[in-house]
This record gives sequence, C-alpha cells and structure tokens, in this order.
Amino acid sequence: MAQQNRNPQAGEPDAGDVLGTYLRSQATAFLRGLRLHEESGADAAESSDAARSLRGAARRISGSLATFRVVTQSSWADALRTELAWLSSTLADEHAYAARLARLTAALHRLSGSPELPAQRGSAGSLTVGSTRAGALLDRQLTLARTRAHSATLQALGSSRFHAVADAVALLASEVPLDAVAARGRVGEVLVPLAAVAESRLSAAVSALPPIDAREATPSPYDADHDGLWHDVRRLLRVHRYAQEVLGEDVSRSAAAGEALDRHRDAAEAAAASAAAARTPRIAPATAYALGVLHADQRHEVEAARTDFQHLWLREPAGRTAVTAG
Repeated sequence: MAQQNRNPQAGEPDAGDVLGTYLRSQATAFLRGLRLHEESGADAAESSDAARSLRGAARRISGSLATFRVVTQSSWADALRTELAWLSSTLADEHAYAARLARLTAALHRLSGSPELPAQRGSAGSLTVGSTRAGALLDRQLTLARTRAHSATLQALGSSRFHAVADAVALLASEVPLDAVAARGRVGEVLVPLAAVAESRLSAAVSALPPIDAREATPSPYDADHDGLWHDVRRLLRVHRYAQEVLGEDVSRSAAAGEALDRHRDAAEAAAASAAAARTPRIAPATAYALGVLHADQRHEVEAARTDFQHLWLREPAGRTAVTAG
C-alpha cells in the first residue's frame, strides 16, 4: 500500500511514499475539477476553469507516471497514461481555439492603428476594411472549430471511456499501484536518478535547438520549420517540472521558462491559423494582406518568446549548472 512506510532503516518516507503522496494529491485535484465541471452548468467561465484544473491534474499524473514508471506497476501506469493523454488533448482543444481567436482579434485591433495597416479614407471605425474582413473570416473559422471541439468534449465526458478513466483516478486517490521492490527504495537512490533522466532529456532537446539568429541565414525571418523542436522542449520541460514537484524542489525557474514556451506555442499556432485563413479561396486582396501582416506579427511574437526562454533557462540557478542551448 502506498500509505505505509516501508523504509525501516531511515525512518523516512521511501520512494513509494513520496510518489504515492503526489499522485494521490493530483488524483484528488482531478476529481475536484470534475465535480466543479459538472456543477458549472452553462457558466462558461466556471466550466473553462474546471476543465483547466482537470487538464492540469491529468498532465501531472501522466507525466509523473512516465518519469517514475518503474516505481509503479508498469502495465497499469502505461494504460492510465494513454487514457489521460486522450482526455487532456480532448479537453484542451476548445480552450485553445477560443484563446487563439481572442489573441488574433486583439492583434488585429492593435495592428490596425499602425502604419502597417493604414486606415482607408472614408472607412468607419478604427479598423481597415481588410482587417475587419480578416477578423470576420478568422471568427467564422475558429468559432466553427471551437464549436466542434465543444461537441467533442461533451461527447467525451459522457462516454464510457471517460467514466472508466474517472473510476481509475478515483481509485488512485486512495491507493497507488506500486512495484513491490522499487517502491521500497530510498528517494535519493530511486526517484532522484529517474528525475535526472527526465532533466537530461530536456537538456538534450534544448541543446538541439537552433541558435536564435539562425533565421538570419534563411530566406524568410518567419520560417516555422523549427516550431516542432520548440514544442518538444515545452513538453519535456513540463515533465521535468512535474518531477521537481514530486521531489519537493523549487520550480520557479521551470515555471517561468514554461510560461515563455506557452507564449511560443500560442503565437506559433496563431500564426498558422492566420496563414490557413489567408489560403481561403477567393478572398479579397486587402483581406489577404491583413492576414499576412497578422502572420508576420505572430511570428515576431514567436521569436520574442524563444529569446525570453533562452534568457530564463540559461540563467544559472544557485548551486547548479544551467542547461545550455545550441
């Protein structure tokens, strides 16, 4: 049982105790988020907050099971991780489309007052005709995508698959299936080396990133070919931060770097959405132009977020060696 102390030598919590405590706390957070989501009804804000809580708990459980898999019953951990990944992805889509539309709409309003989007003579309002039509096009496309994601979320939350996941997490809140041998090991001999493996994977991914000024050698400063590498770093950083949480370490640096990578992801996906809208058949030249300016603006945001991340991550923490970037 996860609740028992199995390390009579030191009289301190062993690897199973520490991991079990963290997993149970996240399972409780998941169930609390589920209850809030059920009680939110038609309140969009409360429903969004509850879904965010569900996603966060699901990611933490899944990430911790990935890092510390050998401390648990592996077949159980693998099955639960698969289901939590499905649920987290499903819940994320609706929020992502809404946030993307809000981001792009705000950027269009900001850009419409700049020399890049000069107001046309006789046009009403502060937006140009091109940016107004671009905003309307993005609204149609992203609202449709959000509506479909909302339907998918409702379908998922009402499915037998989701109820099986919820039941599994409810059991996890009271008992964590642990490996009988590994769970009895000391934290420093079991959990710390496993967390170090997660950090090494992150370090390798950061080192593989192209230098920020590499874009200067390419034909376009808005090249998105490297976005995937940065998204991988974001995922690995999140897993690393969850491992730090399990061990009770300071996560302030990881959290700040993660926020920069969140901004990077949001800007990259917004740029992709504006580029996709610009490929809509038979749109007016002014609309295409506004979408092109919007795309360029979001790619600038991508570059700014990359710079922020490297400044944060290359800042050497006290007593440790910073991960270096390529």
